[in-house]
Amino acid sequence: MAVGETPSPDGRARYRRILRFAARAIVQTWWYELALPRVGLRRVAERTRARRLQHTAQRFRGLAVDLGGLMIKVGQFLSSRLDVLPPEVTRELEQLQDEVPPVAFPEIRALAEAELGVTLERAFSWVDERPLAAASLGQAHRARLAEEDARLSGFDEVVVKVQRPGIDRIVAVDLAALRRVARWLDRVRIVSDRVDMPALVEEFATTSNAEIDYLHEAADAERFATEIADRPRVAAPEIVWERTTGRVLTLADVTAIKVNDVASLRRAGIDPAEVAAEFAAVMFDQLFGDGFFHADPHPGNIFVTPGEPGDDPAWRFTFIDFGMMGHVPDGLRRGLRRLVLAVAARDGAGLVAAIQEVGVLLPTAETADLEHALTQLFARFGGMGFAELQEVDPREFRAFADEFGEVMRSLPFQFPEDFLLIIRAMSLTSGLCSALDPTFNIWEAVDPYAQRLLAEETRGVVRDVVSRVVSFGGTAARLPGKIDALVTRAEEGRLRVESPAVERKLDRLDLAVRRVVSAVVFAALLVAGAILQAADSVAGIVFMSLSVVPLLHAVTAGLFSRTSARGPGGSRGSRGGGRRLR
Repeated sequence: MAVGETPSPDGRARYRRILRFAARAIVQTWWYELALPRVGLRRVAERTRARRLQHTAQRFRGLAVDLGGLMIKVGQFLSSRLDVLPPEVTRELEQLQDEVPPVAFPEIRALAEAELGVTLERAFSWVDERPLAAASLGQAHRARLAEEDARLSGFDEVVVKVQRPGIDRIVAVDLAALRRVARWLDRVRIVSDRVDMPALVEEFATTSNAEIDYLHEAADAERFATEIADRPRVAAPEIVWERTTGRVLTLADVTAIKVNDVASLRRAGIDPAEVAAEFAAVMFDQLFGDGFFHADPHPGNIFVTPGEPGDDPAWRFTFIDFGMMGHVPDGLRRGLRRLVLAVAARDGAGLVAAIQEVGVLLPTAETADLEHALTQLFARFGGMGFAELQEVDPREFRAFADEFGEVMRSLPFQFPEDFLLIIRAMSLTSGLCSALDPTFNIWEAVDPYAQRLLAEETRGVVRDVVSRVVSFGGTAARLPGKIDALVTRAEEGRLRVESPAVERKLDRLDLAVRRVVSAVVFAALLVAGAILQAADSVAGIVFMSLSVVPLLHAVTAGLFSRTSARGPGGSRGSRGGGRRLR
């Protein structure tokens, strides 16, 4: 909601429902996960955890389906965290991928015609009134371009994506509720010490507002297509700009096999395990290579498109829905690349250094305990795939999680700009790959990519060394002539050295010496006066009075020095035109 805007009665009811759910979930988590363990009832919390999480997931799914909007986006994100959340939760939330209720076609027609300025019959030769997909923020329908538009575009089969009526107001209410929840969490020390929740919500707000601007999405789709133009494994749909506005997006129909439809992949002769490995590599390239990445790679936004017989590769990924894109700045990308190399090398100290370089961990943090914990993590669980981790004794996981969590809570973490989108993209990628292949091993996916990065880093170092050698060679070739000129000037007494930095350091040294001398004289006079006071009070008073003079000099010498050391106009005075080299 805009500042000062009064929400509608429906908006206020929606706002309160979100806050009631969040408050109940926060209190329940605090009671079972923090309060009960402190009074010796940890086993009670552990015994009921799975049932509680499932019940919470059921209630959230019901809330998200009923409300729609950003609540669907949150649920879809959590449903893909197969690598973190228990199956009781993900099974409930993954239904949100296909459970978004559609908007009646007359409402879609009215909005589309108002945006395009013409009737749908004139804009398209055919529109399917049945929705192809109903998403949280928009709804897609298959259509066929009119003859003239088809001739200009080179294709006629399209998908028309129309924004849900009133979604801008719904997003505003949802963001207002999320901001309130973030302020609640910011008052919880265990949360506020680790993450700036209000800042994360603001980053999410920026992304969500951009996502409901279809002109922005169309521009990002074209940029993505340009970035992956030389990669045969990845594709993106073309945009029909003549039929695109801020609330209506028309693009080529690229629907194919849904990326997590394992049965259809196998029927097409495509190995799901290969899809998982290739998808991880594609996302690594976007995140650590180009730096421009799809931040919402959930199964509804990615198709596997089989090629024609004899094509190489035999199939490719086709991305859609470019409303949520992220950008990794050069400095952050370098840090992420080093992080990948550290993970591949199972290097705990290197990983901590990379985390600091990325900016997630403040440079002042004491990292010895974190390095030790990461070394233990690599030693015990490094190299294990998702399926292997499921076979580990839960008690061992719990013991390590308690120790590791204590270390993490003690460290000052922060999240750089766009880091939330990076975490989202990697989380969705990990969850999707694990769903495609239960034996998927993230370590094996990282290794070949890390080897390529290492080769690139090595080539960069070699280029740098060659450049330095060439530069040194040029300097060495010019050195004899310069030395000869230097000796000649010294013999003629014309050699002078002027260095503002050296002058300033000499002045500071000179000032420090004078202040020390004044302090010593002050102490000597004061002590002498105190000793003489007993035998000769007049002499004692005289000495102690005189001690004020060196004291004042020691205190004010810096002020006088700075004033006298500057010439007219505040410029620094010359020391006789420079120092003569003898």
